[in-house]
Amino acid sequence: MAKKTKTNKRQIIIEEAAKLFKDRGFGGTSMRDLGAQVGMEAASMYNHINSKDEILEHICFHVSNTYISQLAQIEQTEASYVDKIKALVRLHIHLMIEDGAAVSVANNDWKYLAGDKLTQFKDARKRYERGFAALIEQGIAAGELQPVNVSVALFTILSAVRWVELWYRPGRGISGEELEQNIMTILLNGLVK
Repeated sequence: MAKKTKTNKRQIIIEEAAKLFKDRGFGGTSMRDLGAQVGMEAASMYNHINSKDEILEHICFHVSNTYISQLAQIEQTEASYVDKIKALVRLHIHLMIEDGAAVSVANNDWKYLAGDKLTQFKDARKRYERGFAALIEQGIAAGELQPVNVSVALFTILSAVRWVELWYRPGRGISGEELEQNIMTILLNGLVK
């Protein structure tokens, strides 16, 4: 039972840290701030985590591992390239709606990772981007997609969904499903009728 409680406290610390890092930045958040947020003395938190750096690593790699594992699953499906790309875009939107603070931290504070962790994270990002780009390239070759520059297409898609983490929250007058459908329509069909 004690192990479960420790795991739960650790998870709460990580979730609250993601919110604070999103609002204040990694550099602008102290362990004391985090302790106040979770109702613990900073010293007590070290029973659950080793450092602020460890929290950042956990958040960044949780997000990157989610993207990479989903990409691997999507690549293995028999779906069309358009449907594979749609699935990846849905994943981005879903993660931002469900875990926006963590995605924001992974997108903005990854540069504070140290040493090997920074290199590993940058490599993971490149691996994901290469995999996503390959689907676009294959979709163009198969005649499913317009013959556009692959890098332009990739970074237009990725940057076109990043704003969701900053803007979306319940009460915006649009459900997560409607948001997803709107973005999908605009990105993959364009605005012109």
